Amino acid sequence: MNREPDDHAAARQPTRAAAAAFVGTTIEWYDFYIYATASALIFGKLFFPGGDPFFATLASFGTFAVGFFARPFGGLVFGHLGDRIGRKKALVATLAIMGVGTVGIGFLPTYASAGVWAPVLLVLLRVAQGIAIGGEWGGAVLMASEHAPQGKRTFFASFAQLGSPAGLILSLIAFRAVASMDKDAFLGWGWRLPFLASALLLVVGLLIRAGVDESPEFKALKAQRRVAALPVAEVVRDAWRTLLLCLGANVIGVAGAWFVNTFMLNYTTQTLGLDRGLILDCLFVVAFIQLLTQLGSGWFAQRIGTGRFLQGAAALAMLSPYPMFALVSTGRPLAIVIGIALAVMCMSSSYAVMAGFMSTAFPVRVRYSAISLSYQLCAALAGGLTPLIGTVLAHRYPGAWWPLAVFYSVLAGISLLCIGTLERRKRQGTTQAVVEAA
Repeated sequence: MNREPDDHAAARQPTRAAAAAFVGTTIEWYDFYIYATASALIFGKLFFPGGDPFFATLASFGTFAVGFFARPFGGLVFGHLGDRIGRKKALVATLAIMGVGTVGIGFLPTYASAGVWAPVLLVLLRVAQGIAIGGEWGGAVLMASEHAPQGKRTFFASFAQLGSPAGLILSLIAFRAVASMDKDAFLGWGWRLPFLASALLLVVGLLIRAGVDESPEFKALKAQRRVAALPVAEVVRDAWRTLLLCLGANVIGVAGAWFVNTFMLNYTTQTLGLDRGLILDCLFVVAFIQLLTQLGSGWFAQRIGTGRFLQGAAALAMLSPYPMFALVSTGRPLAIVIGIALAVMCMSSSYAVMAGFMSTAFPVRVRYSAISLSYQLCAALAGGLTPLIGTVLAHRYPGAWWPLAVFYSVLAGISLLCIGTLERRKRQGTTQAVVEAA
């Protein structure tokens, strides 16, 4: 009697899972991006005051990097929990931790009122953000991909990746609104509003995730009593080569995003002397281009082959920083948008498809731990250090952008090499790959 409604609800689960992955990662990335934006624009002044803006910026980007260094720990903890007790429970916990950490930053005292305790508390809450995003990503990808209809894993997994540009759009809207305030008001209390707004987003995210069932692949694994006792140890023992190759394959998607959206914000305002509002507006337009690029990439890669698509995207990414810097250096709004968009389209194409690509490289019993470890270790090394390295290069070679462009090309080259190696290993049957139905 109730079978038809139950079947209808089950048929809607793939769509619900993709939507929940998108909304959840949007909220998580909104929280992460508003910190990134604040670290590029104001945290140096508020929490690390000093005579030299260069060292204040380095200190600010240092706290930004701390969040990345905490991400592998989040991947370890929630990867273990996700492989042991389920993807859904782990995701609810990560979303709550991120919300509490971000809202807490909005209430922090600055150095002027609390002294050294201000940056200490900032670092602690940044660590909470890192742990949360470290556990979130793998679970969101798997909830979408493991619910996906046959032959559509790459496309459905790409919805979790859409949260990055969507979160960036929301963060830029929030900061663009407060950045137009009077300078004293902005530095006094206006910067706090984007962080406090996360409380509302947290409630929305938790309500949406409550309507999604546990991953069917994990439920089947649990019913067969084949859940891994120590999934992380199993991955490191049996698939460490694949783990390292997946780490390298992620480099351009991870480092490229923070290079373009965080380092370039600082580079254009401090090194080139461009207006803060102008750059925020340009990045806002580019974020929409990124969102559309990622949506199309997931669909296109599914049709031509994920590995082939990723290798092409990484090769183009190696070439993209040269026209980007040449156009951005003109200072003209349209040229800035076109230049950054060229790099972003190549970088985000790789980022959109990488989740589905990695989810087929490991068996279900250790998949949450494996993809979380590879991605979050990459985030700690490539993502957290990229703005710092970029800042040092810009300081070391004033007036010259070519060292920055070469640095970006090297990042893309690492991904191209690792993606190609993974493809060869998959064809030779030497990875733990789970072959997706065409």
